[in-house]
Amino acid sequence: MRMLFLATLTLCSATAFAGPQCTTADKSTWLDQTKFQEDLKKQGYEIKVFKVTDGNCYEIYGWNKDKKKVEIYFDPVSGKPVKEEIDE
Repeated sequence: MRMLFLATLTLCSATAFAGPQCTTADKSTWLDQTKFQEDLKKQGYEIKVFKVTDGNCYEIYGWNKDKKKVEIYFDPVSGKPVKEEIDE
């Protein structure tokens, strides 16, 4: 019983920290990563880390135009933010 509880707790913990699922679209339909980052920089973002997540998102860590620290997940097909966290 205790092992089942620990296994369930571990599974729930892993799920709680997982990022969003952004798309199931074929990668051939995704925006070009380099151009997407250039467009974000033109909007005032400073990108420290850019990556593709397990949930098929473009994710950035960096700063927005107001110089606030951000973590943002973007849909790689539309380029729209899916989830955003801003440090105040």
